[in-house]
Amino acid sequence: MENIIKLSATQIGKEINLGRVCPIELTEAYLDKINLCQNSKSIFTTVMTNHALKQAHEAKLRVKNNTQVSLLDGIPISWKDLFDTARVSTEAGSALLKGRVPTEDAVVVKNVTKAGVISLAKTHMTELAFSGLGVNPITKTPENSINSILAPGGSSSGAAVSVTLNLVAGSIGSDTGGSVRVPAAWNNLVGLKTTHSLLNLRGVVPLCPRFDTVGPIVKSVEDATNFLSILLGQQKIKLNDTALTTKSFAVIETTLLENLDDEISLSFENSLDLLSKHGIKITRLKSNIISEVMDLSSLVFSPEAYGTWKDLIEQNPDKMHAPVLERFRSGQSVSGPTYVKAWQKLEHLREQYINMVSQFDVTLAPTTAITPPKIKHLLNDDAYFSERNLLTLRNTRLANLMGLPALTLPTKTNFCGFMLMGKPFGENTLLSIGKSVETILKYES
Repeated sequence: MENIIKLSATQIGKEINLGRVCPIELTEAYLDKINLCQNSKSIFTTVMTNHALKQAHEAKLRVKNNTQVSLLDGIPISWKDLFDTARVSTEAGSALLKGRVPTEDAVVVKNVTKAGVISLAKTHMTELAFSGLGVNPITKTPENSINSILAPGGSSSGAAVSVTLNLVAGSIGSDTGGSVRVPAAWNNLVGLKTTHSLLNLRGVVPLCPRFDTVGPIVKSVEDATNFLSILLGQQKIKLNDTALTTKSFAVIETTLLENLDDEISLSFENSLDLLSKHGIKITRLKSNIISEVMDLSSLVFSPEAYGTWKDLIEQNPDKMHAPVLERFRSGQSVSGPTYVKAWQKLEHLREQYINMVSQFDVTLAPTTAITPPKIKHLLNDDAYFSERNLLTLRNTRLANLMGLPALTLPTKTNFCGFMLMGKPFGENTLLSIGKSVETILKYES
């Protein structure tokens, strides 16, 4: 079974459907691996053993009766601990929510359950999802799956680590400014940020409702596609065989390429060279729009986050990690008129951006500007924590601000994600192109 759990979720699902893998034995194999994992308590908030085994028995019966309800029927996954799960604690990485136990599953949890997917565990995350580093001294910090002294990326930190370590077949996270894509990139995984409002957010602990999205952290683009389908309630998503030479790609040579770590810069340029060698035309653009958009970040994210959590935060501010508390409180200095004006300008810039890239199928960028910093340094220096956090989320934040779907792919260089951004609600096209790009980066770099 050890070789099986190393496979992608889709590959395992095919084995189950063929009757070659038993969902009960599969679930028990993951549980055994979790029990043997020394760091499991820093990855998972809760392992739902009895619940998972019950679902596994139901999945086995469906296999026996040939009544499987999806390709991923019988697949054990984890959930970031901001998705409501009935009668199971959901605390969003925060002492402010300690003891919170929902009575009902989130809508996306219900959708995934209807597809026969097994909810095995809940994962640790950044405090209230408001940091991209994945370091949380208030609860637990999962160690990076590639190098244990480094930050795992956040806020869906445990989600990504659980997949790379083969403790689950896939995980569901959230992305408000990069929280799916950063941990995916820093743990050599595929991460999909969906278009805002594509997926139902009822039962998801909010951070900034106007930016919050849900997305999978998985081992392949095929996995991301199949998970998106069941998150949507079994809406069929078909990947098209895409001739990349017929597609148009753009790189915007402004903010997103500034102050890159050497490894990030080299990996990105090598990836572009690979695509070019396959006959793919890549247009390089220059524009001031990106810097103008980035200047609005602090005027729209922090006020909404603080407005959402102000009452609870100010009742017990000492229960929060200082840099995260400071980031929330930065929102209180933004006046109402300033916030409104910032949103008006953002909506105008969105139109400009969409017009600028309208002739291109996807735009490309490094997922992050930096590789993961050391956990110890982040915990010992609040100023360094804040500076690294903002730089970590700089590139990913663009898709959230512009309302775009975005996909990060691993490269042959650890921690160096390659990001593709599509058009609003253009997940099908983005994933189809992403699958073809994935093949080039994975097998030919």
